[in-house]
Amino acid sequence: MNGSTSGSATQHIGPVRTCVGCRTRTLPSELLRVVAVDGSVVPDLRRRLPGRGAWLHFDLECLRNAERRRAFSRALRVQGALDVALLREHLEQHGKSTGGQPLGQQETRKQVDPS
Repeated sequence: MNGSTSGSATQHIGPVRTCVGCRTRTLPSELLRVVAVDGSVVPDLRRRLPGRGAWLHFDLECLRNAERRRAFSRALRVQGALDVALLREHLEQHGKSTGGQPLGQQETRKQVDPS
């Protein structure tokens, strides 16, 4: 073989998520999970909040695209418009400064086998 992947013979690299802004598929570690809480889209930094989640790059352009396309309401399966002020504020403060990682996840933790 020449080293390239073809058709169904792709290498499994783990779960893949799609950014609701740019529709690019990538690893969850490169995206921010967001959920709807009381009519607002809020960042789920620990990825533990209940409810349906959507994924977004740490980029204001992806947020603008998602707003323009009304993607949050569809992805989160919520009726009506959602307020994105908290999410916008979070991205403006922390989006680029953490290198694409949510706060609290800048360090990579090594998993230790207990056996």
